[in-house]
Amino acid sequence: MINLQLAVDYLKHRFTSKTRHGVHSPFAYRLVDKVIYDFHAKPSYGKIEDLRAELLRDERVINITDLGAGSHVNNNKRKQVKALAKNALKPAKLAQLIHRLAADQSPENIIELGTCLGLTTAYLASAAPDAQVVSIEGCPETAAIAEENLSTLGIKNTGLLVGNFDKILPDVISMFPALDFVFIDGNHRKDATLNYFKWCLPKLSENSIMIFDDIYWSKGMKEAWDEIKAHPEVTVTIDLFWIGLVFVRKGQAKEDFKIRY
Repeated sequence: MINLQLAVDYLKHRFTSKTRHGVHSPFAYRLVDKVIYDFHAKPSYGKIEDLRAELLRDERVINITDLGAGSHVNNNKRKQVKALAKNALKPAKLAQLIHRLAADQSPENIIELGTCLGLTTAYLASAAPDAQVVSIEGCPETAAIAEENLSTLGIKNTGLLVGNFDKILPDVISMFPALDFVFIDGNHRKDATLNYFKWCLPKLSENSIMIFDDIYWSKGMKEAWDEIKAHPEVTVTIDLFWIGLVFVRKGQAKEDFKIRY
C-alpha cells in the first residue's frame, strides 16, 4: 500500500529542493557536484548488483526478527529472501550514492546500523577498503545471509554484530577515538533515532559524516530529523528526501540544504 503522506512529502520536496546550481556554499556545492551527482559507474558496482539479482530470485525462507518498530519488516515473520531483497534493500541508485559518500570521505572507520542482507554494507566496505567497517543487524537469520553475501563478494574489512542496537551501539562507539562515517538505517522510531545521534555526537569531528535513512518515513522520523537539524553542534545538513546528511564542521555557517536527487 502506498504511503500517501510519504508521496505528499516527496512532491513537496521536489518543488522546494534545489540542484547544484542553487547551492552557494563551496563545501556543499562540491559535495553535490562531485559526489552526489556523479552517476558514472564504479568498478565495484557490477558484482554487488549481480548479487542483488541473485537475491531477487532466492526462494529460501528465513525467520525475520525485527527489534525496531517502524522498520520495513514485521516482527517474527517467515519471509522469502527474494521478498526481503525486493522490499528492504536500498535501491541501487541510493546504495551507490552512499558508496560515493564513503569513498569521498576516506574514513578510517564506518558504523552501519541495519545490515539487512549486506548489500549496502558491501558498498560501504568496497568504497573504503582500508576502513574498519562495523555493521549491526537485529535479525540473526538475515545477518547469516549477509555474512554469506559479504564472503561471496570477497569483502574482508567488515565485522558483523547481531543483536539489539540499543545495547550494542554504545560499545561499538567506544571502540573508536572518533567516528568518521555513521549510517543509521534501523529502528525507525523518533526516540531511538535521536538517541543514536546523541550517542555518536561527542565523537564526531570536522571530517565526520552521519547519514540518516528514511527521514520522511513517519511523523516521528520527520520530527527526529528536525531536531537533529536544529542541534547547535550541527552546522550543515543535506536533505535528499530518502536520506539526510549531517556535518559538524566548526567555523562553517549553519545551513540546511534540500537537494533534488
